[in-house]
Amino acid sequence: MKPVRLLSGILTVSGWTLLSRVLGFGRDVMLASLVGPGVLMDAFVAAFRLPNMFRRFFAEGAFNAAFVPMFAKRLEGGDDALGFASRALSGLGFVLLILTGLGMVFMPALVWLTAEGFAGDARFGLTVDYGRIAFPYIFFISLVALFSGVLNAAGRFAAAAAAPVLLNMIMMAAMAFAAYRGGAVVEALVWSVPLAGVAQLLLLWLAVRRAGLGLHLVRPRWTPEMAQLVRIALPAALAGGVVQINLVVGQLVASQYDKAVSWLYSADRLYQLPLGVVGIAVGIVLLPDLARRLKAGDDSGARMALSRGGEVALALTVPCAVALVVIPLPLVAVLFERGAFGADDSAATALAVAVYGLGLPAFVLQKIMQPVFFAREDTRSPFRYAVVAMVVNAVLAFGLAAVLGWIAAALATTVAAWVMVWQLARGARGFGEVARFDAQFHRRLWRIVLASALMGAVLWGGGVLLGPVLAMGGWRWLALVALLGLGAVSYGLAGQALGAFRVQEMRARFRR
Repeated sequence: MKPVRLLSGILTVSGWTLLSRVLGFGRDVMLASLVGPGVLMDAFVAAFRLPNMFRRFFAEGAFNAAFVPMFAKRLEGGDDALGFASRALSGLGFVLLILTGLGMVFMPALVWLTAEGFAGDARFGLTVDYGRIAFPYIFFISLVALFSGVLNAAGRFAAAAAAPVLLNMIMMAAMAFAAYRGGAVVEALVWSVPLAGVAQLLLLWLAVRRAGLGLHLVRPRWTPEMAQLVRIALPAALAGGVVQINLVVGQLVASQYDKAVSWLYSADRLYQLPLGVVGIAVGIVLLPDLARRLKAGDDSGARMALSRGGEVALALTVPCAVALVVIPLPLVAVLFERGAFGADDSAATALAVAVYGLGLPAFVLQKIMQPVFFAREDTRSPFRYAVVAMVVNAVLAFGLAAVLGWIAAALATTVAAWVMVWQLARGARGFGEVARFDAQFHRRLWRIVLASALMGAVLWGGGVLLGPVLAMGGWRWLALVALLGLGAVSYGLAGQALGAFRVQEMRARFRR
């Protein structure tokens, strides 16, 4: 994949992910307004997190980390790539049917393991009921992840990136219809989850067929290539899903405090916007590209792809991280504070947003650095690093909760993310120059950080000046847009002046 095509793929995924995350904001704003932090929202968040945790831990994290490089190399080498993918599809579907059935039967145990603080109050029973409705989503969305891997490996990114848009549109429509009819908003929302999974699977199945990559169901068989796939996927299950596991640990801590699960969920949705639009998008495009280059022996091209991907990602996420730390309260208040979501909820959520903001560059760097290992089919090293990061997260979350309360969960997640990045950087040294960022990346990194710091000062001053307007009803949206626009302009000017990036260079890349 040439640099232009690499950037094009990143922009395609980022564009669709941006639309999905904007709609996701709309969904979460509706949820916060119509339901608000409390028993119902806590129960829905805990129930909805279960299939998503298994999806990222089992399908997107583990299975795709193993499947995409193997499929991409077969596609590059002219081997029976579609036959391999069909066998993988059939095996995955069989395992998912078993997993879905077990999850629904043992839902009370799953809820207790992930939200033990709910035991003994109304949240526990509600979460079990909601979980049984939502859990089949894991079956549909995991197959979507496989189809997405096939399309991504073939350099077709649009349909896979567009699929989450359907989820948010269907969930928003369900809430709007229930509210209009005076029905139970949360129940309509829960039932919309498996429906959205079916819609996403249908979209990806059609996209794969149109791309001439049609897969077929075959009798699941244990073959040497399936054994290799599982052998690689098992350690990747922890490495790819470490963020989700850490979030569950955070939920266990937060479930001991009233409304804390809802606060952390709202904060998580805010920092996930730049993480999804930039970090995850770069990782999705980078993994098959690195696998193909390593298969072809193009080490210099692999290093350039890694460096340019990291450069683009940090140029976009470091200023976002600074904004989350400097102006979290205006962001949360304008986006969420209405209806059942009050000023105290805004203050608590803003604190979590600032803490997560400190870890945003680390979350993004993980998405960039892990493909270096996965492309070489090395999932054991990230597995070991993930174990260390998980221990750090658990020790800090439970250990600091007695002193800091529920916010210890967010702080532990951030520290664990940086520990994971440090380990990935050390481990990648063994791969030689191909796994190291080049001189241009290092020249621009400190300039990106300095430009972001200058932007942070401008945002802080602008927040002070616009403070009264940010609290004025309908005007607060315009004030927030003006504040963010001021920050973007200041970052652009500072970045151009310092040489963090070149506007002409970026403009030429966008045109191509």
